[in-house]
Amino acid sequence: MDEAQRASATAFLPDEESMKGRKPIGIIRVVTLAALLLTAGCSMVGVKHITLKEYANQRRSDVLNTRTLSDSTVQTLNVIALSRDDCAANFPRCTNTLLYSDGLDDERRLSALSELWLAYALQQTDQNKTVDDQALNDYLQSARYAYAYLFYTARDPGERAFETRQSQVLDFYNYAVSQAVNSFFQRLPELGTDWSRKQVAGWSLLRPNTDVYLGSSNYVPTELIPSAGLRFSGLRNIYQRDGFGSEFVAVGSAPADTGQPWRESNYVPLTAVLEFPGDDLASVLRTDEVRLYAKNPYLDSTIQLDGQTIPLAANFTAPYGVWLARSGFAKQSIRSLLGRGGLSKPEVLLMQPYDPNRLTVIMLHGLASSPEAWINVVNEVMGDEQLRRTYQVWEVYYPTNVPVAVNLRQIRQALDETLKHFDPSGKAVASNNIVLIGHSMGGVIARLLVSSSDDKLWSVIPARPGLSDADKLRLRERLAPYLQFSPMPQVTRAVFLAAPHRGTPVARWKLARWIGGLIRLPLTLLEEGKNITDAMQGKSATPGTPAQLPNSIDNLSDTDPFIKASSTLPISPQVRYHTIVGVYKSKGPLSDSDDGVVPYTSSHLDGADSELAVPSWHDVQETPQAIIELRRILRVHAAALHCLQPESGAQIPCAHP
Repeated sequence: MDEAQRASATAFLPDEESMKGRKPIGIIRVVTLAALLLTAGCSMVGVKHITLKEYANQRRSDVLNTRTLSDSTVQTLNVIALSRDDCAANFPRCTNTLLYSDGLDDERRLSALSELWLAYALQQTDQNKTVDDQALNDYLQSARYAYAYLFYTARDPGERAFETRQSQVLDFYNYAVSQAVNSFFQRLPELGTDWSRKQVAGWSLLRPNTDVYLGSSNYVPTELIPSAGLRFSGLRNIYQRDGFGSEFVAVGSAPADTGQPWRESNYVPLTAVLEFPGDDLASVLRTDEVRLYAKNPYLDSTIQLDGQTIPLAANFTAPYGVWLARSGFAKQSIRSLLGRGGLSKPEVLLMQPYDPNRLTVIMLHGLASSPEAWINVVNEVMGDEQLRRTYQVWEVYYPTNVPVAVNLRQIRQALDETLKHFDPSGKAVASNNIVLIGHSMGGVIARLLVSSSDDKLWSVIPARPGLSDADKLRLRERLAPYLQFSPMPQVTRAVFLAAPHRGTPVARWKLARWIGGLIRLPLTLLEEGKNITDAMQGKSATPGTPAQLPNSIDNLSDTDPFIKASSTLPISPQVRYHTIVGVYKSKGPLSDSDDGVVPYTSSHLDGADSELAVPSWHDVQETPQAIIELRRILRVHAAALHCLQPESGAQIPCAHP
């Protein structure tokens, strides 16, 4: 035993005065007791078994997940004769002692300081319910010590790749950065934007470096939401990339109503990094400067720090989830179907700011639907690292109450204007080899966008006998925009999901006719219908009752003249196409099946590169099997064009096959 142990044991022995007058037997008992105490005092080490759960909790316990210091930090304090209570009683003395004491290597010292400053910052935040100057300074101190640990100690991050402590310190850094950057953003009104250096909470904040584009030439968010605090219902998976930095959803100002049919996304991912400038450890620990990097993870998968290439963290699902949660699409789609307000003409919604170097996927939803039809499809495409580097997603949001021919014309116009706006030359990767994906009625429209009508649809118009040549010309001019069209030259692949190319008998059911009777068509369309009726009757005819215009439900009937005629139109030979069909409660051969709404015989297309039948109701696009097939098709398309981007994320223009 050492002297301390002996002193502890002998502290229980009686002194000489107390022994006077005692019987010998008492002395023997006291001596025996003392011997036992001394023997027991020498056994200072015990052992016990703990459960796997206890072991895991002990290893992972730190100030972020338990609000108590990690074992690593407590042991570091023990080495320099400090305790948690000592640090709580006199925090400046604790951190100074830790910073300057001998007997600790830099990794132990810096990691412990990062956690201690973070614990102090959390305590300040809990008390004040806000990140004031004191708490902001504490978070920056924590981030600086973590930064120094990661990049300015003897070992680089790669050499500690399997160490739990480095994972903890990275979490300390990322959380401290999240709190500090959010505080900087809250102070933006007082900071302004026209400066190169500002004093904030005792630190010199250098002008932020950003490549996060929010659409409409905007780089300054109106709202910044930490992604770590978000949880979503309705999304099957959350796609993140582990790495350095703190993830946010950057929200830009709402796009102005310019009358244009396109709308760039103003919900984008942002990864924030704080750099503490310095040439060596001492200068980093002395600096009061901090620089903010706001990186776009779609463009940046790494960042250069201290001469090292560091992988950047990212959350690709969060911006999409927030956008959908705030969109109100569910209510709008029903109002739009019934013609009770809401959407009046198609819009092209870009799921991320336009990128000329990524291939474009255009998705069209079905009847009584909206971009919410693609919730998990888009998330899975953006969540696939290789597809995310290669593609950008556009969604066409259109009123589903108007006739198919009208939507076809207006959607084609909207897409043409959007492509011309972003790429007037038409030579960008984004403007060529486009993939169209359509579900249900959107699949019908998608097929017509890649088909040739020639003169094959004029038979659906019952012209009045005896029309003069002038009246016939006038009628043709009125109807040509709806009945004569050619394939979109930019599209080279299409996927049709549960599309009623030849209509469906469901549209003739009593319930469908009742819903169809509730639909109101836009006033402008009714006026156009009257003009067409007049043209059909001729100038010399007596004005009569305008012809009854079909709505979208009428158009989807298997007896509708337009749907029957359009189903025979040839698809462009430059377009490779695929079908995905749902099979609901199949009791026989595939040819006799349906998805509960659309018969297989209506959705099947001869000449398809592939056809997949999925056990599913009509909303087959949301099934995992269909999504896996879509991802496969997109990989095949990109590989054929030599477009799959390398893991570095470098943008390489596609080569034609």
